[in-house]
Amino acid sequence: MDKLDGEKLDDDAPTRRGQERRAEIVRRALEVIAERGYRGATLGAVAERAGLTQQGLLHYFPTKDALLIAVLAERDQWDTGAARRDGGGTWPLDLLASLVDYNAMRPGIVQTFSALLGESVTEDHPARDWFTHRYERVRADMADTLRGEFGDRLPGGLTPESAAPLLVAVLDGLQFQWLHDPDAVDMPGLFRAFVSLLTPGEEGAAE
Repeated sequence: MDKLDGEKLDDDAPTRRGQERRAEIVRRALEVIAERGYRGATLGAVAERAGLTQQGLLHYFPTKDALLIAVLAERDQWDTGAARRDGGGTWPLDLLASLVDYNAMRPGIVQTFSALLGESVTEDHPARDWFTHRYERVRADMADTLRGEFGDRLPGGLTPESAAPLLVAVLDGLQFQWLHDPDAVDMPGLFRAFVSLLTPGEEGAAE
């Protein structure tokens, strides 16, 4: 039994090393895409940043599109949609505000995601379908968040499904403005101000 257990550990070691190497390549790809955009980020540049030959990189990611999807999946691990997939359930609005705080501490990741989002609106972009499906999922998540906070109607009369795209637009719109001028745009503070608009009766009740 001990011998078999040892053999299994040995067999798992190459898999772990491969996973670690893949994760390193994705991190380096994030850096290159943030600097150059997807279309300007070549496999050769990513391979050089990761300390590999291009052929070595292709061993882990056979195409540039495959690497892009891995980059997006890595970014999405911190997203509200990822929380739901991982069994985290619905995000309350105060926790969503904490996510905005967290994003404000990692501008490089936010920049990469925003650049890819902007590029993906073109018909031939390899991430177009990924972002389309992601937004479907995120709108559903935001509707669940709003329903958990307000029930079937928000104070202004909108349904959670009607308000969800507006919440997503605020989140993404603030990110773009903050990336352009972080000194002028207090992303976390402005998001909390928007949330206060959704609950107009709370301030008066507190007084």
